[in-house]
Amino acid sequence: ADGEEKVLATAQRIVQSLGNTSDAEDMLSILTAFDNRLSGLSSFVTTAENQSSTSVDQSPPLDPRLVSAERIILDDADSSSISGDYLAAIDDIIHFTEGLSLGGSADGVNDTVNESFDRADNALQLAMARLEDEFRHILIRNTVPLDLERLHRPFVSTSASAIPMAGTDYFTDEANESPKEVSIYSRHNRGGGLSFSADEMSLELIHPDAINELGEIADRMIRAGYEKECCQVYCSVRRDVLDECMATIGIEKISIEEVQRIEWESLDDKMRRWTHAAKIVVRGLLMSEKRLCEFIFSGSDLIKEVCFIEASKGCVMQLLNFGEAVAIGKRSPEKLFRILYMYDVLAQILPDIQTLFMDEDAGHMVCTEAKGVLDGLGEAAIGTLVEFENAVQGETSKKPTHNGEIHPLARYVMNYLKLLADSANTLNSLLEKVETEAHHVGNINSDSDLEAVSPVARRLLALITSLESNIEEKATMYEDGAMQYIFLMNNILYVVQKVKDSELRTLLGDDWIRKRRGLIRQYATRYLRAAWSQAVSFLKVETGSSSSNVSKVALKEKFKSFNACFEEIYRVQTAWKVPDQQLREELKISISEKVIPAYRYFHRGFGSQLESGKHAAKYIKYTPEELETHLLDLFEGAPLVLHLGRRKS
Repeated sequence: ADGEEKVLATAQRIVQSLGNTSDAEDMLSILTAFDNRLSGLSSFVTTAENQSSTSVDQSPPLDPRLVSAERIILDDADSSSISGDYLAAIDDIIHFTEGLSLGGSADGVNDTVNESFDRADNALQLAMARLEDEFRHILIRNTVPLDLERLHRPFVSTSASAIPMAGTDYFTDEANESPKEVSIYSRHNRGGGLSFSADEMSLELIHPDAINELGEIADRMIRAGYEKECCQVYCSVRRDVLDECMATIGIEKISIEEVQRIEWESLDDKMRRWTHAAKIVVRGLLMSEKRLCEFIFSGSDLIKEVCFIEASKGCVMQLLNFGEAVAIGKRSPEKLFRILYMYDVLAQILPDIQTLFMDEDAGHMVCTEAKGVLDGLGEAAIGTLVEFENAVQGETSKKPTHNGEIHPLARYVMNYLKLLADSANTLNSLLEKVETEAHHVGNINSDSDLEAVSPVARRLLALITSLESNIEEKATMYEDGAMQYIFLMNNILYVVQKVKDSELRTLLGDDWIRKRRGLIRQYATRYLRAAWSQAVSFLKVETGSSSSNVSKVALKEKFKSFNACFEEIYRVQTAWKVPDQQLREELKISISEKVIPAYRYFHRGFGSQLESGKHAAKYIKYTPEELETHLLDLFEGAPLVLHLGRRKS
């Protein structure tokens, strides 16, 4: 209704401003053809005639360029498209009004000047209303939907495929693809050059054929003083389009309060989507939107910045709100890697955000918010790391692992640390800041040995030390002393292998690995002593004794005791598990070197006294070769027994 009233009022002013009856009638005919509702303007013709009769002889004629331009605007009012003549007519009227505004006038021509200005202004209002509608329609009709398959190719981030949920979880890294650079609108790029990072991706947001037309319309609306209306249309249309793009990419609108209530599995998926989408949004979507503004509003630096910021800041704030919600959320170890990935991504795109939003107060606000969220994610990462350190130190499960195998805690912690090592650069930068602040307030102890390594290496060493202490404590849960050492060897070797085969080796060094291998050898020596010393003791005789002065009864008892001890060890330790093949074989060799020579010496030196007697096989069950063969069955995790010298499962 307001729009109709404005059109009628404008038409009335046009008719009233005509200088003679003939022009008034012609104009009335044109307006009526445009809209029948304007037929009621005939009453103004008489008024216009009376007003002009007193001045027609005194006023100079109107500028023919104005009259021609005015007629074109009115004649083309119902056309389905905007012609070049229509745009040229607008240019003439804008130029005409600018001339009237700049030039003065004598008293005798004031009336003509006023009349010309009114007619030009009225025609310009009609033209701008039409341009505004056309601008909106072109923007909507020529919007290009996002190609999801193309979007995700250049921006696949390196990330863990799983996050630790339980003590037995393993982690693997997804391969990352090299970013690609695609250029678009290059033939249209008439705006100032923006400089962005190498993996920037240009998207076609509007069909190229419509770009020039949008620029032509925006240029005239801005020159005519209708930049506010032009901006409002652009921002309204593009803001809705960008919202749809965010949903297509996988970023949903969700409040900070809602994020706090989400279960971890769902939150993990949203955090993963965020890390993949953030670069697409900033380096693809928003940079392309910036270029679009650069071209369409090339005639005004202010307008291009205002339109871009108002249209796109909602996308950035949507990303940042989720980041803030994660940063202030409850801290738990499983979140650490996702938080680190979010921090890395935001740190990478922060310079791009600052480039995009470097102008205007609203842009500065976006940059400040982004920096605040980045700092918050950094603090959350360090806080979560502390939570993990406390969890490792406080883990007090009392149930021993079956058969002395690797404890789930060792698997959990070492796979966790392996991924932490992959984020060493990020953690170092965060920890350096924390340690600097701690030094300033005197809350950190100096250790010359530890100061020589990086902050993240110090934290990882402390975590592994806590794990080793925990493993040593859990070893005491086994009543069998020999099994304690098997458990310790299995777990410490697992720790060493994880360090050796990952970035942890670079951080902790080869000297650390050598010391742990030396510790494993010590455990092996202690195992041999605990497990086999008693069995070997049955094969010993007093120094200087020979087969002639050792009674058969004593020999029978020694063979019998050895057999019983060996068979019990065999029964128990065939069920034990040493997962590492090299360690398993080395232990068997060590056992063989300790037991077989002693048994062979005893068998050769004293066995002959019993072999000639009755029931010799009852006491001499095994040859040295058979005994050595049975040793090969140890540590395979498959319990066996020996019956009459034969294996029996």
